Amino acid sequence: PGRRLCLSPRPGSRGGRGVKASPVCVIISLDMNTDLIGTIANISLALSLIVGLVFGISQVRAAGRDRPVRLTLETLSRFGSREFSELIQYIDMHDMPKTRQEMRALPTSEQVIFIQFSMLMENIGILVAENMINLDLVDATLGSFVVTSWVKFKPMAVNTRIEDKEPFMSEYFQWLAETIDERIKRNSRPPAYERLPRNH
Repeated sequence: PGRRLCLSPRPGSRGGRGVKASPVCVIISLDMNTDLIGTIANISLALSLIVGLVFGISQVRAAGRDRPVRLTLETLSRFGSREFSELIQYIDMHDMPKTRQEMRALPTSEQVIFIQFSMLMENIGILVAENMINLDLVDATLGSFVVTSWVKFKPMAVNTRIEDKEPFMSEYFQWLAETIDERIKRNSRPPAYERLPRNH
């Protein structure tokens, strides 16, 4: 099937040897045109899907690269907050309970402070262990405080692990403190005012 298209010669035109010229006819296949349009449409759809997929992958990768930077900035902001400073000051100036019984004997407000601190340090340990924030950042901002605070908190953590059969109690806090402690002993870094150039 198709459409017949004929081109008539000009009036008076003659072919070879004086024979009257005949119309020139061409059959245009409609099926071929329909198939061609359909093929072009399918190719265009496939290309749009590929472009969308590539764009989506690039966006996911960009978000993955930005996430550590965002978490680092959020962590630095948290370390500089008044709430965190008050928490550090309280932990530094007070003795921690050594057992769950001693913890329960404290006023509720103090219990909340110790729980908040342990959860905060646990979360920092998780972020470092999962490579979401850099260990250098924690070492440079908190440093030996992580180690000394774990020494104070360790008796109650160990007691809780035994009495409540909770071996995962403060596991990342302990890992973070011991990692920083070993790092300080093995390769203590010089302070920034000695290490960094002054020609910025």
